[in-house]
Amino acid sequence: MANPKYSDEVKTYVVQALACFDSPAVVAKAVKAEFDVVISPQAVEAYDPTKRAGRKLSQRFRLLFEETRKTFLEDTATIAISHRAVRLRALQRMAEKAETQGNMVLAANLLEQAAKEVGDSYTNRRQISGPDGGPVEVRTLADFYSNPQPGTS
Repeated sequence: MANPKYSDEVKTYVVQALACFDSPAVVAKAVKAEFDVVISPQAVEAYDPTKRAGRKLSQRFRLLFEETRKTFLEDTATIAISHRAVRLRALQRMAEKAETQGNMVLAANLLEQAAKEVGDSYTNRRQISGPDGGPVEVRTLADFYSNPQPGTS
């Protein structure tokens, strides 16, 4: 079977998707949906210079892959779920739906997850510290009555 020729647009799409850590199977499905072009996951792998199958990838696509990966790794601001507010809104929608459906266990788990998201406020643990953040002096009731002022004898 002859090796099919893909347009530069499809090749660029495949290289960029792989650079963003999409699996070959996911990329193959996306190419079918986006361009109506059938490409096997094995053929997709040939466009990944980090894989053995991609060892003969042209310099042009290697550079594109490297630049796309670098940008992807550095720019998390464009990924919505990387923002706390987005995650909390999604958790709220899920918790409301779970509660509406009567799934109280899931709703409670989602509420716990939301509390963790805002800083472990779901626990009843409290950190107690003394002056200047040092340890707290612990005195028994007997110590208090025998010597009401700490540090004096």
